[in-house]
Amino acid sequence: MKKNYNYKRQKLFLPEYGRHIQEMVDSLLLIEDRRERNRQARAVIAVMGNVNPLLRDTADFTHKLWDHMFIMSDFKLDVDSPYPPVTRESLTVRPKKMRYSTNRIMYKHYGKSVERMIRSLEGQTNPTVLANTIDNIARYMRAKSYEYNEEHPNNEVIIRDIKRMSEGRIELNESALNNLRSDYKQHHLSRNGKGQQGKQQGKQQKHQQKHQQKNNRFQHNAKGAKNNSQRRNFAK
Repeated sequence: MKKNYNYKRQKLFLPEYGRHIQEMVDSLLLIEDRRERNRQARAVIAVMGNVNPLLRDTADFTHKLWDHMFIMSDFKLDVDSPYPPVTRESLTVRPKKMRYSTNRIMYKHYGKSVERMIRSLEGQTNPTVLANTIDNIARYMRAKSYEYNEEHPNNEVIIRDIKRMSEGRIELNESALNNLRSDYKQHHLSRNGKGQQGKQQGKQQKHQQKHQQKNNRFQHNAKGAKNNSQRRNFAK
């Protein structure tokens, strides 16, 4: 008996359909009558639909079956499909090469958004709007610098960085940013004050708990001694 091993057979294009449906599609290529070939192709589509009956209610299920049949025929099947036949080129289209940004960030700890916001103020003529916006940006820069370096930068550093990112078009005085330094100092001191207050409260609670435990042990020992003396008197 002649043995037919799978490694000697033709490679399956879509293994999920199995060897039998692949042979059905291959047999369609041997039918010369176009009308008969179309009829047999619709029969193969019906059999392919039985492989996944739960997906029949989907909108494009039939379209997928026809596309799979063309793929299994190695795009050689010539039948009248109700949908545009799929081609090898449409399945092997390479995605367009994505262009990456080549703009370098001047200060990475501030981010690209700070640089864009500063450059957007170049055409601002209202001094009040300009001062308020720069004040908010400086606050944000100080916060980001603290996250990155774990220390608050001097106002000279903030002024220098703003001037460099604006290419010298925006200049600030150190007196305009003095409030930032005081605000951050107050915030820092308030945090330390809360921390010290919490530590003191915790020490007081621990001391009270120890004192209460000591009183409970003393009362328990006194009660035990009293009971023992009553037992000795009763025995006499």
